[in-house]
Amino acid sequence: MPTDRSRVVVTGAAGFIGSHLCEFLLDHGHSVIGIDNLLTGDLANIAHLVNRDFLFIKHDVTNYIYIDGPVDYVLHWASPASPIDYLELPIPTLKVGALGTHKALGLAKAKGARFVLASTSEVYGDPLEHPQKESYWGNVNPIGPRGVYDEAKRFAEAMTVAYHRYHGLDAKIVRIFNTYGPRMRVNDGRAVPTFISQALRNEDITIFGDGSQTRSFTYITDLVGGIYALMRSNVNDPVNIGNPREMTIAEIAETIVRMTGSKSRLVHRPLPTDDPKVRQPDITRARTLLGFEPKVALEEGLVQTIDYFRNK
Repeated sequence: MPTDRSRVVVTGAAGFIGSHLCEFLLDHGHSVIGIDNLLTGDLANIAHLVNRDFLFIKHDVTNYIYIDGPVDYVLHWASPASPIDYLELPIPTLKVGALGTHKALGLAKAKGARFVLASTSEVYGDPLEHPQKESYWGNVNPIGPRGVYDEAKRFAEAMTVAYHRYHGLDAKIVRIFNTYGPRMRVNDGRAVPTFISQALRNEDITIFGDGSQTRSFTYITDLVGGIYALMRSNVNDPVNIGNPREMTIAEIAETIVRMTGSKSRLVHRPLPTDDPKVRQPDITRARTLLGFEPKVALEEGLVQTIDYFRNK
């Protein structure tokens, strides 16, 4: 087991989750090497880490990754992650899921490092099982517009498990459910940043469909704590990390309007193709094996997130 002073490589380090992950690792005494090609990442997310034990490398991880010296962990977080991004960047999304995962796994294998893959609840597609357990195989349209992201992550999981079985690599898979918090992009396209941006400008709040589709929102600090627990555990099976509190898209929009004191009204637009109707993690595995429990209530997390967006 690597010591607390371990050296951690994080791909996608300048992204929303990646940057919080780097900060958390530094706070827990690790040395961090962050890699990002800045396709959807932002150096502003990691600017405050420059004077710490943090090295940033601008690099596209679909190409060979070279790191000098020992590496204890490789955390593969590089990927466009919002529908706007992967609809605009379908081929880079597929490449980072396939080639990027292959290169990150290759680095972990070469260094004898432990590997953690950022997977997603999207591997369950538009689920026919509710809530979603890790044993569920999913209901994904491979050629739909969301397929580029869903299938990239499903392939990444398959390759990670192959490296674990064939090469004996100590590999973990975290299936991340909807997460929100500071450092999300204003034009991210996901529900929380979109609703907050629209509410702060008193613009109409865009609801796709009738707003009855559900999501379960996890605050960023809860997610990162769960990832860290998985990273240090002996668990190799996929683990859902999320908050099982389920609510409709209309409810989250109304909550944000209320909390911002906005004059915005809700307007409806057609539901995008293959948009999941329900999304709720079964976190029994995370609770049992990792002692994971989300701590931050939605309203508490929204206060922090709204403050961040006000300043943006």
